[in-house]
Amino acid sequence: MLDTRQRATALLVAGCFFMEMLDGTIVATAAPQMAASLHTTPASVGLVITVYLTTLAVLIPLSGWLTARFGARRVFLTAIVLFTLASAACAASDSLGPLVAMRALQGAGGALMVPVGRLLVLAGAARTDLPRIMAYIVWPGLMAPVVAPLLGGLLATYAGWHWLFLVNLPLGAVALVAARRLVVAGPTASPPPLDVPGVLLSCTGLGALTWAAHLVADTAGGWGPAAAVAALAVLTLGAATRHLLRTAHPLVNLRTLDVASFRATVTGGSLFWIVVGAVPFLLPLLFQEVFGWSAVKSGAVVLFVFLGNIGIKPATTGLLNRFGFRPLLLVATVGLALAVAGCALLTADTPIAVTAVLVMAGGAARSLGLTCFSTIAFSEMPAERLRDANALSATASQLAAGLGVAVATVALRLGGALAPGAAGPYRVAFCLLGAVCLATTAGVLRLSRGAGDAVRSGRAQPAATAAPGVAVSDSRKSE
Repeated sequence: MLDTRQRATALLVAGCFFMEMLDGTIVATAAPQMAASLHTTPASVGLVITVYLTTLAVLIPLSGWLTARFGARRVFLTAIVLFTLASAACAASDSLGPLVAMRALQGAGGALMVPVGRLLVLAGAARTDLPRIMAYIVWPGLMAPVVAPLLGGLLATYAGWHWLFLVNLPLGAVALVAARRLVVAGPTASPPPLDVPGVLLSCTGLGALTWAAHLVADTAGGWGPAAAVAALAVLTLGAATRHLLRTAHPLVNLRTLDVASFRATVTGGSLFWIVVGAVPFLLPLLFQEVFGWSAVKSGAVVLFVFLGNIGIKPATTGLLNRFGFRPLLLVATVGLALAVAGCALLTADTPIAVTAVLVMAGGAARSLGLTCFSTIAFSEMPAERLRDANALSATASQLAAGLGVAVATVALRLGGALAPGAAGPYRVAFCLLGAVCLATTAGVLRLSRGAGDAVRSGRAQPAATAAPGVAVSDSRKSE
């Protein structure tokens, strides 16, 4: 069972995850107000979102090497300080240029804050505690994209857009105080020299892919620039993969993918994340542009996604221990696919209660699925490879979450070509996203029936797996 300090550390990392995910989505609702204040266009404000997500994607792969070199506690505390100070600088910006620069700095803090924090929580934990730990960490990240549209609209309307960033100051201060108390310094390792070619190739490829997603999501632009940047991303990432598999000490260790349960998370879990990121974007558009609902009514109904998230959370660990990962992942992926495809049947005349139940069911399925994917990822990973696996998992999930809006936009454009009209594009888009989710189900079926049993209570003897260079409070020794 988790002790008080383990639970507090998990909640600390969960809060950091919430801040990171919230800042990736909250700005979108305030784009008109920000554009007027900064004397620019709403389309230009989109750069504020893209630069943040690009920096996250580019710098997360460095988290593993930096942790080994400087120690998890130092990197984690520095990341919290950097993120918080950059948030204050964003709020103080009076033009687009400084705001974009500070958003890049904020993204740098976020890129280190969550992966390193998650490694701190995983290190030293008994394997059978992983389901409960990952349940704590995952649900705030699920909550942020759902809460962001309503919260962003309220803050921008009644308090001013600066408060989109100022809210991070008290949160960051609390996180810093808590981290100083909970996390103690561990021994630093002597990592191999930094893989410079891997840094250049990986960061360029990830940055180009994230930028291509921004160009695709910008419906005012054409397909040409997006295709060119996407081609650059594919070529660079292909070269990066070739290099990472051949070099002795790669920036990101792709050899961790030889563990089947981890490979299923990086591949199928990424597809699942894309659908999870796309739905909170599509639903408000459907409700407001097609059904004619107000932003408040739309935001209130979308909040039922969050109710589904938190409703299933208390039962997740018990369900995992009772049924195992493979059956629950099948239920989660098929359930989310059906819930998303079911949104294609919604109309303005559908009773609110029916819409709310459907949305809430989808929320429960996505919460269950992401907790299972996040937990099984490390269930069979040897302790000496935990840091490498954590960096790769964090990179894949962040990239997939960032691609959600772009995939939703492409689905809408395809829907417009296949089913013209007001509601037609949305019906096609939701069905396409449901199909993507079913592709995840196909990957789950390839898992062995006993996959992840090492972390199920009563299935294996708990074994602490401390990663080198990481330490949490000495009070854990009493376990």
